[in-house]
Amino acid sequence: MPVSGLTASGPRSLLRQIREVMASDAPAQGRLDEVVRSIARLMVAEVCSLYLRRASGEMELFATQGLNPEAVHNTRLAPGEGLVGEVVRRAEPMALADAPSHPSFSYRPETGEDPYHAFLGVPLLRGGRTIGVLVVQNRTARTYAEDEIEDLQTIAMVLVELVAGTELTVEEFKDVEVAPHRPERLKGHRFADGLAVGQVVLHEPPVASGRLMADDTPSEEGRLREGLDRLRAQIDDMMAGGHLAGPSTEVLESYRMLADSPGWIRSLEEAVRGGLSAEAAVDRARTQHRARFAAARDPYLKERLHDLEDLANRLLRILAGEQPGQRELPENAILVARNLGPADLLEYPRGRICGLLLEEGSPASHAALVARALDIPCVGRLTGVRDRVSEGDVVIVDGESAEAHLRPRPDLLEAFEARVAAREARRALLAQIRDEPAVTLDGVRLSLQINAGLSTDIEALADTGAEGVGLFRTEFQFMVQDTLPGLDAQTALYRHVLDTAGARPVTFRTLDVGADKVLPYLDAGREDNPALGRRAIRLGLDRPALLRLQLRALLRAAGGRELRVMFPLIASVDEYRRARALVEAECQWARRRGRALPALLRVGAMIEAPALLWHLDALLPQTDFVSIGTNDLMQYMFAADRTNPTVADRYDPLSPPLLNALAAIQKACAESGTPVSVCGEMAGRPLEAFALIALGFQRLSAPPSGVGPVKRMILSLDLSQARRLFGPILTSSSGSVRDQVEALARKLNLAL
Repeated sequence: MPVSGLTASGPRSLLRQIREVMASDAPAQGRLDEVVRSIARLMVAEVCSLYLRRASGEMELFATQGLNPEAVHNTRLAPGEGLVGEVVRRAEPMALADAPSHPSFSYRPETGEDPYHAFLGVPLLRGGRTIGVLVVQNRTARTYAEDEIEDLQTIAMVLVELVAGTELTVEEFKDVEVAPHRPERLKGHRFADGLAVGQVVLHEPPVASGRLMADDTPSEEGRLREGLDRLRAQIDDMMAGGHLAGPSTEVLESYRMLADSPGWIRSLEEAVRGGLSAEAAVDRARTQHRARFAAARDPYLKERLHDLEDLANRLLRILAGEQPGQRELPENAILVARNLGPADLLEYPRGRICGLLLEEGSPASHAALVARALDIPCVGRLTGVRDRVSEGDVVIVDGESAEAHLRPRPDLLEAFEARVAAREARRALLAQIRDEPAVTLDGVRLSLQINAGLSTDIEALADTGAEGVGLFRTEFQFMVQDTLPGLDAQTALYRHVLDTAGARPVTFRTLDVGADKVLPYLDAGREDNPALGRRAIRLGLDRPALLRLQLRALLRAAGGRELRVMFPLIASVDEYRRARALVEAECQWARRRGRALPALLRVGAMIEAPALLWHLDALLPQTDFVSIGTNDLMQYMFAADRTNPTVADRYDPLSPPLLNALAAIQKACAESGTPVSVCGEMAGRPLEAFALIALGFQRLSAPPSGVGPVKRMILSLDLSQARRLFGPILTSSSGSVRDQVEALARKLNLAL
């Protein structure tokens, strides 16, 4: 007898029945038995079977209508075995007219499935994991129609969420992997130091089970159409204005094609007609894409599947009518995401996020920089972490060992709390030296400042014991707004920073956007390699009105006080001259109008482009000071994109090439009398800071959390001895001299 396919009301009727059965007080096995009977009856199938995944990876027959009942809980298929294993591997439906003739067919005599030829299996997907397979079979060899496959997929989606939300406590169900529930340890890369324990919050949350089904289908179809129209309009607006939401317009063009894809739209519409809500229909598509992504090996295919998932996420946000920052979060939220843009973390309620776990990214990405600025422990490069956790799971973020512990055991939690207490004790020790000057054992005073970009950084300046702000990243204000900040808004921020810092100096870096920092309202144009493109000072010089507006706001905010301004990514002396000329033009503009000017104006350059290493003799006499951005200097020196996880950590900052380059800059600055500071991430790590000081640097600007540990190291340092012993390290032929630097630090008894 062939499968008939359901009428438009059939799926809704069946979904209601399944929901009622799973919510009943009947025994767990009885509920599953009734579900497969209902599916078989309404789909006119002679067999309906449900397989669920055990923690071992085996797929076990949990319920059946039509096969031998004795096979339930006795038939287990090894990972990848049989047609069920093939459905799991593909993470997509599989329809066969004659199942026994397929090479993957695995005959199990205990099931009594000999007479059945037609086979249709669909995966039960949750997150990106296949946690079960739903199968219907018929005796007659036949081809299943598209609408029949669609119907069974709709049933499977609702079934998996209902099974996951059902209390299955009897012995047969205790080892079922409907959702990850066992403790797991994942090893990643440290993006931001620290320890945190809390509850998982998914950056792209799943659709609540209460919103899976719709009672008013015409209304739900209207919501879906409206959401798709708004999605297309949103993408069209970005394309028309050139407002990039990704690294190139190709992403938007891909989005636009996908948003018009008849197959995607048809699958969403059919799911809604089958009884799902608009959100559930989109979430099903997203889950299918994620499962295929997990199985994909081709990098291009993976990127396209990323696009599909991002498009689904955008549509879900449109349907929900909310932004991430509007979500209710627990007080100890651990945010879990594939990756985050530079401003994404700032959209969440301040103080609620205590930890961050990422599947991708790099320690030098700006999302990682923001995490460090907010003192949020962050571990990245955790493959598959999103699909290994559920909302509300307890997890540990170990930023010290670059690990994540999912659903940790009580004894591990207890040990972790002891580590947190020890860390707090170390913080208390650092607090005791907070107000001490950073003076070496042999009496050399060094200057420690902080890198900042948020109001909270400045407000916590006094708590760090730093002498000032060596780098204020002005771009954060631009990244968290939907429109360009005006003169008054910029002036207010810069004035607040100066007022809060008081007598401590603040060095403002002008707008540094481009590469991975894209402003949604700024037409940056398409670039094949944005890290080497029109970014930082290049963008400012190409758009002088934008840079002059910022300079005007800085001059206005300083009014009668000292103002320190530096330009990022200066690659040639001519670029610095042109940028400094804009400062003078704004000063003249203010003088003509009788506006107050800074009591002292100092203008500097950031050395991040290796080209300047051979032109310092021309640059330094024209500057009031320079700062070295080691993050970008290292990126360009080793031709390794710092946002690309495959190469970002391939090269060690404690390498002879970079250390010798830094030594050359320090020597040139000393000979010309030009003040120089280091404001990259190296300055905030005690071992790397030791190397910088041994090279002769006396001004370091670090993340706020790095000031205390670096000062502790300085107080234990005999600088004259360190400089004498450090020189030979620079002549090493090794790609990294980290071991030698660590050995020297131990020899000098440094407090690292």
